Amino acid sequence: MSAEREAILGRVRAALGKRERDAKAAADAQATIAAHAQGPRPRLPSDLVQRFLQRATDMESTVERIADRSEIPAAVARYLDALELPEVLAQQKSHRGVCWPELGDLDWTGAGLEIEVRPTTGGDRLGITGAFCAIAETGTLVILSGADTPTATTLLPDTHIAVLRAGRVVAGMEEAFALIRHELGRLPRAVNMISGPSRTGDIEQTIVLGAHGPYRVHILVVA
Repeated sequence: MSAEREAILGRVRAALGKRERDAKAAADAQATIAAHAQGPRPRLPSDLVQRFLQRATDMESTVERIADRSEIPAAVARYLDALELPEVLAQQKSHRGVCWPELGDLDWTGAGLEIEVRPTTGGDRLGITGAFCAIAETGTLVILSGADTPTATTLLPDTHIAVLRAGRVVAGMEEAFALIRHELGRLPRAVNMISGPSRTGDIEQTIVLGAHGPYRVHILVVA
């Protein structure tokens, strides 16, 4: 066997060995994560959906339960019609907006709404999204980035309306991340956790809503 051939085979053996070591290290890391004991957690009621609605309201979101997905456009229109805004914010009461692709098949026109399926721009007043899941403990929506879930639809408009399936409410953050790993196999590029409208208390410790995102968050929970 020539020296050159032996050198090539040596590099191949080294590469295969490194691959095996890397795979074992990854498996060991996953086993360590899976075996990690959780710290103390608050006791939650058995009705996680009701707990989520309570905590979401505590965080200044508004909520409504509806029976079927087909009711979403009418529920959105009903919410917008009921908004009472001061004159300086009157433009935010808009029946035009954008939605995620998964909601594009709904009868928005029949509800008197003009909704486009596209990412938002700075001029959009209304953004309608889905949600991967929600956390009952804190009243938090969990929204993931992805090719069909433009995160900007959530973060820019004055009014964010989120559609959540009742069966996607989990107890805590631990269950939310476990669900992401179980269903996707890995974490996406961004995991956004939204607990009520955007706010700040930087100026004289006075809470101001709509500081760097939506002024209001309305959640439709579909049974």
